[in-house]
Amino acid sequence: MTLRLLVTTLLAVATVATPAPSTAQAPGWPTKPIHVVVPFVAGGYVDTYARLVATRLGPVLGQPVYVENRPGSSGHVGSEYVARAAPDGYTFLVTAINTHAVNVSLYKNMPFDPVHDFTPVALIADGVSAWVVPASLNVASVAELVALARSQPDVLNYGSAGVGTLGNLMVEWMKSRVGIRIGHVPYKGESEALLAALRGDVALSQASVASVLPHVKSGKVRVIATTGATRAAPMPDVPTISETLPGISGSAWIGMFGPANLPEPVATRINREVARIMASPEMQERLTANALASPSMTAEQFGAFQRAEIAKWAEVIRTNGIRID
Repeated sequence: MTLRLLVTTLLAVATVATPAPSTAQAPGWPTKPIHVVVPFVAGGYVDTYARLVATRLGPVLGQPVYVENRPGSSGHVGSEYVARAAPDGYTFLVTAINTHAVNVSLYKNMPFDPVHDFTPVALIADGVSAWVVPASLNVASVAELVALARSQPDVLNYGSAGVGTLGNLMVEWMKSRVGIRIGHVPYKGESEALLAALRGDVALSQASVASVLPHVKSGKVRVIATTGATRAAPMPDVPTISETLPGISGSAWIGMFGPANLPEPVATRINREVARIMASPEMQERLTANALASPSMTAEQFGAFQRAEIAKWAEVIRTNGIRID
């Protein structure tokens, strides 16, 4: 055998025998407990769905799946922890739109890159919100709100859960589109912003459909629109914002990520199991009741969705000059 033929043969064998680093998977994975980090306090929207998924993943994978809350710095503490973890399939992050699509455009100094430091795994839930006005305000639609704001510039205010939250971004997007002046009153959370609308302290607030429904039934507030691309199932008669202002839509999604370079077979397996969990009748009933959805996406599709969200909100933030630091 000539030297050239010998080298060619050895290279071919090595290429077949050595898997690419991104697709390597430990034999028999998983062989020990898996940890899911939630970068927010326990009991919230993200934490709830992280735990619902984790308790159902464990029996399927044959290993316990523990949820660990690591709150702090707008979700950056827990997210950074996962970004620095070994990509061995035993540490995951369940987080929301803010840490992985919005904050990169709000903060000058991020402790991680939401794209390059993570492997997208699965979209868990996608939730729309409602725009509510006090029952005492003579407004029944987005168009009427815009007309009122134009007739009374710098008089109306809206409440949100804080600068950079979805409620803040959506209203600022609307303001820049139609050219109206409405003041912003940031509160400590969505519940406080909703309470402000109930009291009549602000003319508009954004809150989850589930939290708004009881107050709509009591007649204390009126829903003038929902924020999603399509109408919310619990409110089929309420139009979306985009029906009046095409293109303006947003949702509070949550998803699962692993560290960068997570083995592809691990990401694919988790993605498949999460999709099965979220498609179960039990979970579908819960999602529908809360105006949530769980669109089926591969890990690759979820990554493309995340990148599109980053680009969308970056433009809204840039156009309106929204910054936190």
